[in-house]
Amino acid sequence: MSADNSDTVRPPDATHGSSEARDLVWLPIPPEEIDGLPDTLEYAHWDGGPDFPTDPARCAFYCVPYMKKPEVCARPLPAMTNLRVVQTLTAGIDHIKPALADLAPGVRLCNARGVHNASTAELALTLILASLRGIPDFVRSQDAGEWRSGFRPALADKSVLIVGYGAIGSAIEDRLVPFECERVTRVARSPRTTERGPVHPIDELPRLLPEADVVILVTPLTEATRGLAGAEFLARMKDGALLVNVARGAVVDTKALLSEVGSGRLRAALDVTDPEPLPAGHPLWHAPGVLITPHVGGPSSAFLPRAKRLLRDQLNRFARGESLAHLVATTG
Repeated sequence: MSADNSDTVRPPDATHGSSEARDLVWLPIPPEEIDGLPDTLEYAHWDGGPDFPTDPARCAFYCVPYMKKPEVCARPLPAMTNLRVVQTLTAGIDHIKPALADLAPGVRLCNARGVHNASTAELALTLILASLRGIPDFVRSQDAGEWRSGFRPALADKSVLIVGYGAIGSAIEDRLVPFECERVTRVARSPRTTERGPVHPIDELPRLLPEADVVILVTPLTEATRGLAGAEFLARMKDGALLVNVARGAVVDTKALLSEVGSGRLRAALDVTDPEPLPAGHPLWHAPGVLITPHVGGPSSAFLPRAKRLLRDQLNRFARGESLAHLVATTG
């Protein structure tokens, strides 16, 4: 561990007390790049590098580095003895939650609900359209310098099932509206009513799956959703249907999916896989009718401005002693 404080930012307003009295915040984005941060806090920049910018024991608010391995994100936690908040920059928390087990009681875990809505919804639509219209085949033909036309299915007039109708699921539906889908059906853990129509409980999936041409998975990874799209789930999908996974790889049973796509009965467009990263030589790479992107639903130009707005809002709430947004768990 390094005690080099070169990445520590102390606001110049001395009227709020000495730097020792300020709560210390660790941010993966340089604090000087985030407008509107409260000057009653002290800031340090750490994005998962080998050296810590300050003594971790002083950290009160820890924003987890984005797109770093779980072991990197968890590394400072055992030394963060005065920690009060852990903030992720992802909607999913499965990569950090296990590391919180040994923290003192009362540490709040907040996720980044809303930050990835636009980017992930865009990718979901990209995967659907690219898969239905055969874009990967056209790219291969272009690489080979060959003109291969053909008849392809459209998204228009298709029935779409969104499994995991939260903020991202709603954003996906926003983008489906102009494509003249025959029907969009929504599924979540619990039933409710929205302006667009009912949200069905997850136990209705056996009835709903056979009606869908496109099934989009956007659930968090929990014990209840691990392996959700297994052999029985996939067998209930109609012949020729497309499975789109922008959730977590382990929501799908890879072996069962390989069986279905290998027979040509189903197609799949996957931003996430199990295992992940997908190793060279894995049969998913060359499975027929499968389009794979390397977990890029979140990282786009839409990420940074939304992440900065989230941190500005959360840290102003934290500095004022107000309730934090997007609280998902508290250590106990």
